Amino acid sequence: MARSRRARLRDLDEAALSLPEVTRDPPTGGRSSFQVHGKTFAFSRGPRKDAVDPATGELYDDVLAFSCTAEDKESMVSDPESPWFTTPHWNGYNAVLLLERDLGRLTVAELREVVTDAWLAKAPKRLARTFLEADGAPSPQ
Repeated sequence: MARSRRARLRDLDEAALSLPEVTRDPPTGGRSSFQVHGKTFAFSRGPRKDAVDPATGELYDDVLAFSCTAEDKESMVSDPESPWFTTPHWNGYNAVLLLERDLGRLTVAELREVVTDAWLAKAPKRLARTFLEADGAPSPQ
């Protein structure tokens, strides 16, 4: 089953663009940013001085960011075996980071769940409710 294979970067595009009312910037190619109603929920981030590879001292140049809830962030970054992380720059912001090179540590289904949750965190409540109802999931409170 395709959903159980390891995730790749194109799976991020497919997962994000399969959600309602999503736009990609730029529309094709380049470092992607995904929005719903003008609110970014997942994007590729360029190098920043707060995200450094501890082994080499080099700035990470392949960081992906995903919106989430505060509870999900805590859960995702607290496990030392998890590929998810945060940096001081992201303190107080509900998002988690993932290196593109670590996408393969996730299955396509896991990546799709994170992307959907990121979309739900930024989508207008009515759009999110309609999506969840059509998907058979309970509506958020």
